[in-house]
Amino acid sequence: MTGSEFAEKNVQRLIEFTRDKDTSNRDWATLFLVELAGYDGLVRPDILAALLTAAEDVDQNVRSEAILGLAKLKHEKALSLVGLELKKVNASMPIFEAAELLADPTLVNDLEDFQIESDEPFVDEAARRALEACRKHKEREK
Repeated sequence: MTGSEFAEKNVQRLIEFTRDKDTSNRDWATLFLVELAGYDGLVRPDILAALLTAAEDVDQNVRSEAILGLAKLKHEKALSLVGLELKKVNASMPIFEAAELLADPTLVNDLEDFQIESDEPFVDEAARRALEACRKHKEREK
């Protein structure tokens, strides 16, 4: 996905797909852009703009993937977006992964609300790790 005109066209297609009518296309495109954003040279304004737009998507999966990408990039909006998602009844795995990456003590109270066992052990474990990371940071601040 880098180093050629063909690769650039594919990146542009992914960006376009983040605005597609089909939710599945938006979700996959956002997931791939998040992966690309981690590579050197691909933290570009157009990719960042696509992730910021996707972070406001009506679909929870698309939003969550985009927010995780913003957290990986340490974008200034990541913390507030994670906080908004944690105030909802349901949060998905990427949100807990983003919270763990951010390890911000302001997320502790909201993460505590997700510490009940569900039928999704992987998500429960991600919520636990996120809370632990945020609590550790809170302890360091004391």
